[in-house]
Amino acid sequence: MFERALKNFDIGYLNSGAYAHGDGWSPTDDRIPFDAVDPAQDKVVTQIAGANERDYERVIRCAQAAQGEWAVVPAPRRGELVARIGALAAEYLDDLAALIVLDTGKAFGEAKAEVREVIDMATMAAGQSRMMYGSVQQSQRSKHRMYDQWLPLGVVGVITAYNFPASVWAQNAFLAAIGGNTVIWKPSPKVPLTALGLQRICNMAMNELELDGVFSLIIPGDNNVAELLVYDTRVALVSFTGSSTVGRRISDVVGSKLGRRYLLECSGNNGCIVDQTADLRLAARSIAFGAVGTTGQRCTSTRRVIVQSSVAEPLIKLLKEAFSQIKVGDPREEGTLVGPLVDRDAVLLFERAVRDARDAGGKVAFGGRRIDRPGYYVEPTLITGLPHDLPSVQKETFAPIVYVFTYDTIEEAIQINNAVPQGLSSGIHSTDLTNIELFLSAAGSDCGIARVNMGTTGADIGAAFGGEKETGGGRTAGSDAWKGYMRRQSVCVNWGGESPWDGCIRL
Repeated sequence: MFERALKNFDIGYLNSGAYAHGDGWSPTDDRIPFDAVDPAQDKVVTQIAGANERDYERVIRCAQAAQGEWAVVPAPRRGELVARIGALAAEYLDDLAALIVLDTGKAFGEAKAEVREVIDMATMAAGQSRMMYGSVQQSQRSKHRMYDQWLPLGVVGVITAYNFPASVWAQNAFLAAIGGNTVIWKPSPKVPLTALGLQRICNMAMNELELDGVFSLIIPGDNNVAELLVYDTRVALVSFTGSSTVGRRISDVVGSKLGRRYLLECSGNNGCIVDQTADLRLAARSIAFGAVGTTGQRCTSTRRVIVQSSVAEPLIKLLKEAFSQIKVGDPREEGTLVGPLVDRDAVLLFERAVRDARDAGGKVAFGGRRIDRPGYYVEPTLITGLPHDLPSVQKETFAPIVYVFTYDTIEEAIQINNAVPQGLSSGIHSTDLTNIELFLSAAGSDCGIARVNMGTTGADIGAAFGGEKETGGGRTAGSDAWKGYMRRQSVCVNWGGESPWDGCIRL
């Protein structure tokens, strides 16, 4: 399966790190190569010839040149290109999933689900291309018509993280494209294979429909080249998914130039409240999925459980039972639910978080260890007995670690939920309507996503995805998130033939 995927996407031992319409893939000579490593086996799959400054300049110039023509293509026609990319992703579903497995170590079923999200996003964006509505306002002037319309921004740079190497790109790139923008993608260097496969699918679609230059790719060889996309004033919008630390830097750089925009989807530290009326078995299953799925490497992963004191003991017991049933292993092995962390550094961060918890007096109720086998495997980990405001708990650790805190009143639970710098996703398990409605009110969760009787994870395509506070405030995917990739123009049309000074000026 994996050899076939590499062959079908023409991925050899040394691969180009940049693509732009015109000259195509950049040369591989005189570039600094880096390894693409399979985290499930700690083995090198292939190498990427990292893009240099000349490659970047070619990519940005091509994107600029193509954008002028793309901007005047009717929006439904733009949607046809996105729909075709989705259809090709469906055709190559297994191959794309195989690349995601090689990049991230995800279980194959989860990798396929991510490709399906790309397909669903293409379908939604193609439909949205026919529904990018403005609004009509009532003018105070007689015989005037006034309305809003939405127009392209220009070149959009999309910078994505390693945890969802396909779907996060799709959430951004498809909306940017239907809005008349050309897209330059800079993926995480930890997951280059998925980017190569998706770019080749984009190339197929662009060639078929004779709509060239819309999607480009840059996989830099070093940070200096990576930062060009952020500093370049020719890039109208930078959409970034990743840590809050890098997000702050991007906001400073891009925001220093008036007229440029940024869209940030940064760290999450997601809490789930479980009250005394909750279905504890449902809560335990949902929390297990939210905390351990994708090896805890989702920005929406459940990292904090805030449980009412009277039901804390039975919930912890159920969570331990749930964690014990999760098979962690090689994604190639049948029945594997959870694969490895992405690299050695991620394992070190996991071990440091567990060590910090123990040093602070916390109890590891389940897991807490690296699994002794080739690859970057760790145990699902449950930690109790810590104060909720401990510095190590206040930050996001991308690993399958969940902390359990207790509370007495629902107001206290909401305060604990909100008492972290991040504000992405949140949840409550309850059958008490008053508690649920309080959680959903202005006095409740301060996060961009709120869920009731379900996990904190998951991106519903039809909903806007993103969060508040240090999560960045950006929104991708559904609802009216498409507006973030366009500029608003207020239009007023005088159809009556009169001007304000007609009584003063005779012409």
